[in-house]
Amino acid sequence: MTRIIMSGCNGHMGQVITRIVSERDDCEIVAGIDKYRGTENDYPVYDGIEECKEEADAVIDFSAPSALEGLLEYGKRTGTALVLCTTGYSEEQKRAIEKASEDTAILRSANMSLGVNILAKLLKEASEKLSSAGFDIEIVEKHHNLKKDAPSGTALLLADAVNEGAGNKYSYVYDRSQRSEKRPDNEIGISAVRGGNIPGDHDVIFAGEDEVITFSHRAYSKAVFGRGAVMAAIFMKGKKPGMYDMGAVLA
Repeated sequence: MTRIIMSGCNGHMGQVITRIVSERDDCEIVAGIDKYRGTENDYPVYDGIEECKEEADAVIDFSAPSALEGLLEYGKRTGTALVLCTTGYSEEQKRAIEKASEDTAILRSANMSLGVNILAKLLKEASEKLSSAGFDIEIVEKHHNLKKDAPSGTALLLADAVNEGAGNKYSYVYDRSQRSEKRPDNEIGISAVRGGNIPGDHDVIFAGEDEVITFSHRAYSKAVFGRGAVMAAIFMKGKKPGMYDMGAVLA
């Protein structure tokens, strides 16, 4: 039985994961972390991770970047694995995560969907062939109107997979409105759309001479991210300190 602390338990994703875990017999949520108290849960809820009294095998975090410092301190102090699902971290925070992984088992992914992480593997392979054949690469991502960060962490994850497959020769561009010139060969354009309640759509476009290949992923509900996060928490139980990703879960 994997014991889980749910950070951000009363947010939308926290409640999705609470429901998913309640339907499984191989894991349980022993405590939640959230300052918001408008939701009833079957486990105790604390304002901050430092107040939590329950022991756990893993923390799943779907809260906000501001919670990171406390989570890293908790992981180091208790030896509890961390599954970091929050996006929008600063470069300084990303460096702090890398440093903390010397003492704590940390899994960080911009997208917990199994489909997205399989797509990233396919894109790396496709890019090895298509980039050298002169295909231009563009990414279009669409999300709900409440999402604060742009481009999405998933769009960057996919861009990084493409770039890795091509030998890291690309730079990323997010806005072309201030320039008037031919599209450079060594860039990946990333466009963000925000509207309605779109859970997450991503299209990676390889545009060549007389043909276009598009790799697409559509999330029809946030449950796909929740199921991946739970799988990751179960996988991380008892892991040694270090950085992990969803590729390790899928291996």
